Amino acid sequence: MSTLDIRIDHDVIASWVAEGARVLDLGCGDGELLRYLKDKRGASGYGVEIDVDRVIAGMKNGINVLQIDLEEGLYDFEDQSFDLVIISNALQTLHRTEKLLREMLRVGREAVVSFPNFAYWKHRVAIMDGHMPVSDRLPFQWYDTPNVRFFTVADFEALCDKLGIAVRERLVLDDAGKPVTEEHNFLGSFALYRLG
Repeated sequence: MSTLDIRIDHDVIASWVAEGARVLDLGCGDGELLRYLKDKRGASGYGVEIDVDRVIAGMKNGINVLQIDLEEGLYDFEDQSFDLVIISNALQTLHRTEKLLREMLRVGREAVVSFPNFAYWKHRVAIMDGHMPVSDRLPFQWYDTPNVRFFTVADFEALCDKLGIAVRERLVLDDAGKPVTEEHNFLGSFALYRLG
C-alpha cells in the first residue's frame, strides 16, 4: 500500500477505536498502526507478529509485541480481554481464516479487518489478460506473494454471514482512497470492516 493508503487505513481504524481502548493488533509488522492508535486515541495493548525482525522493529517503535503464530490461534488471551482486535491487510496471508475470525471475536468485543479486494475491476482485467494482478494493493508477483487467500468483498461478507458475524460498519475504497458507494465488489480495491 502507498503512504496515502496507510494513512487512510489508519484514520478509518482510529475512528472505530474508543478513547483509551485496549487493542490487540494482529500481524502488526513494525507496530506503526498501534503506535498511531496510542498517539491519536490513547489506546493501549499489544501487537502480535511472527517475523522476528518485525517484532524487534515494533519494540523499537515503543510497542509491546508478542511473537505468536496466528495460525495456532489466540489461546494465550482470555475471553473479551480487549476492546478491539485488529488484523489490517494480513488476513489474506493466513490459512485458518475461519478459526482466526472466531478467535478475534472471542478475545475482543469487536474486530476490525481490512484486506485488498481481489475482485477489483483492474485485477479482473489482469486475469483476463492472462496474468495474476500486481498493483499497489497486491504488490507481489505470483511466485513471491505472502498471500495464500485471494478473496473478495462478496466472499468475505458471505463468510461473515456463515459464521454469524455481524458487520457493524464497512468502508470500501478505490485506488485513490475515496469511498466506493456502489458496486463495492467491482469498484473497490480495498475494504475495511468493523465486526461484532
